[in-house]
Amino acid sequence: MDKPKITIVVTGGTIDSEWDAAQDTAVVKDESILPKYFSKLKLDIDLEFNVVCMKDSRALTPDDLAKIAEAVESAGDRVLITHGTYTMPDTARYLQAHLKAKKAVILTGAMVPLDGYTMSDAPFNLGFSIATLFTMEPGIKLAMQGRLFTPQEVAKSMGEARFFSVEQ
Repeated sequence: MDKPKITIVVTGGTIDSEWDAAQDTAVVKDESILPKYFSKLKLDIDLEFNVVCMKDSRALTPDDLAKIAEAVESAGDRVLITHGTYTMPDTARYLQAHLKAKKAVILTGAMVPLDGYTMSDAPFNLGFSIATLFTMEPGIKLAMQGRLFTPQEVAKSMGEARFFSVEQ
């Protein structure tokens, strides 16, 4: 029996960052930690990684967005996009407007880097996203902090460092 497959499209963001104490900020690494992280989990899932870029989401360009859409179009039916939280809703809306194929697509990220922080929200967000991809219908969702959001309803509260529904 074939293993289920998920393509992980990597774009950088805090999930793939390290803390720079001198600048008091997270700085995106040159290379993604995600393949190494997932290799240690011994999942019964075929994961394929496509690194589109390694950027803070505020630095994504229109060309980067087009490359993300292209990566999703060329992937299988289930796609997880790791993304910085600052512009994640914007990218989700871009993809909703530009994707032609009907696929289950989830964007997720983290408020704390995955590598080196035992209290990072990254492992939870990644696990929640992967589990959701196996049950969701085709469409685009954001998965953060135990909730699923549509691109139209989601917003990020910078002061509270959380995502919420604008239709509350």
